[in-house]
Amino acid sequence: MKEILLIKLGEIVLKGLNRKAFEDTLIKNIRRRLAKIGKFTVKSSQSTITVTPLTDEEDMDEAAECVSRIFGIAAFSRACAAEKDLENIKETAAAYLEELFGTISTFKVEAKRSDKKFPYKSPDICREVGGYLLEKFPEVTVDVHHPDVTVTVEIRDFAAYIRAGAIKGAGGIPVGTGGKACVLISGGIDSPVASYMMAKRGIELTAVHFASPPYTSERAEEKVVQLLERVARYSGRIKMLTVPFTKIQEQIRDKCREEYSTIIMRRFMMEIAEKIARQNDCQALITGESLGQVASQTLGAVVCTDSACNIPVFRPLIGMDKEEIIEISRKIDTFDISIQPYEDCCTVFTPKHPRTRPVPADVIAEQNRIDFAPLVEEAVNNVKVTIIV
Repeated sequence: MKEILLIKLGEIVLKGLNRKAFEDTLIKNIRRRLAKIGKFTVKSSQSTITVTPLTDEEDMDEAAECVSRIFGIAAFSRACAAEKDLENIKETAAAYLEELFGTISTFKVEAKRSDKKFPYKSPDICREVGGYLLEKFPEVTVDVHHPDVTVTVEIRDFAAYIRAGAIKGAGGIPVGTGGKACVLISGGIDSPVASYMMAKRGIELTAVHFASPPYTSERAEEKVVQLLERVARYSGRIKMLTVPFTKIQEQIRDKCREEYSTIIMRRFMMEIAEKIARQNDCQALITGESLGQVASQTLGAVVCTDSACNIPVFRPLIGMDKEEIIEISRKIDTFDISIQPYEDCCTVFTPKHPRTRPVPADVIAEQNRIDFAPLVEEAVNNVKVTIIV
């Protein structure tokens, strides 16, 4: 008896004439992600995607965990297939549910007959399968209102599928259907959450990380890799570009007034990230800023930062408080990594009294104390590429 996964689509079903393109992308994403686990066939029929292992060696626990993190899936179920014969359905259901029924007290049966040629109607299927299960497991009773488990029998094109309950999926839309964007990734709590939230809206991520050795360590960069590995469990493959940022930060420290240093640093980051985005066919930038959280994230500071680049900047956390962000970071398992004490370049040369209401003209005047064009060009030309899968 072979176990399979039945995947239910979510938001995709609302896409009208574009629906097939979204489904095709989701199927490609599922195939790509499951390829690391084993060999599976992935097919779509009647608004359900079926994942079937090709051998008995595939780990279905691992496959289910993988599928639970793929955007575009509303829910999925572990199920088994039976021949479209009522006796075979009853016997298969009893064999498949034997272990589960040893742990519950009540159940009910629901039937969905997509194949209208099947000779039994849904109430008949419920009655026959329910009665058989009661005979096989007399210690379990029927409760149609509040059962411990709902057993569902689906009569579809090629088989009858038996499943017990559904598992909530990751939601969203498939990665790759929303375009490409560059996320500015630090080692903190916020930017991995911002990455996750934009991937959930179909964005394919390229990550830009700024490193300033010797002020930042290799451990700090390794921390960012670990964070992106956690995000990649949801988003799939991420290209990480590490930008050498030491010379620019030293120039800001030496030639600009201290209270402007953070906002000037952020402007350089945005300018460099935009150049990298254009080189990598990305149409926007993503940051983890939350309005008013720190001095560089006041409205005035955000305005000054945005004026340094000419492509859209998405800030999915802009209206969230820290507790809301932390809650998501725990959900995606990045929080414990983010709080490891390895500083990133955003904490290098932090001013004691940063400007919270910077005037753009004053910021630009301070920035122009630096001959920044060759420094920016050098940084962009010397990025280090790491592929996160």
